[in-house]
Amino acid sequence: MSLQEIIFIVLSIVSIVTALGVIISKNPVNSVLSLIVLFFSITCHYIMLNAQFLAIVNFIVYMGAIMVLFLFVIMLLNLNAELEPQKRNWLKYAGAISGGALLLVITGVLRSASMASLDMENASEIGLIQNLGHTLFSQYVVPFEISSILFLTAMVGAVVLGKKD
Repeated sequence: MSLQEIIFIVLSIVSIVTALGVIISKNPVNSVLSLIVLFFSITCHYIMLNAQFLAIVNFIVYMGAIMVLFLFVIMLLNLNAELEPQKRNWLKYAGAISGGALLLVITGVLRSASMASLDMENASEIGLIQNLGHTLFSQYVVPFEISSILFLTAMVGAVVLGKKD
């Protein structure tokens, strides 16, 4: 087993454990800290895949900006369990059914998916920004534009929800 495989396995284990920590942790601050470690391990995966641009963007945007914002919001909110409204049981069951349905869909997609073979001659240039931009704006332009509309809709929704009467 090579050193690269050992590092990959360790990073994968760290990713899985911290992802479970995000979900399982009762304390929101611990959950956010686990998410930061998860993003760091994902950044290391990007570096191992020679995708420097994605690693830098993941590090700056997710770990730097969004996670600090999450921590400030959690610390500024008064997360008092006594003031929190009690959730109804049917919401828990609906969440469990939805999660189970999502798990089935993901399992079905992963079973039918196949890995495309990589061109090993250009494998070291996969993560470069030029190749990423070319692929994004030639093969995946429609999903890219749909995700842009989705993000715009989410921003408008956040402004409407955050606006005081």
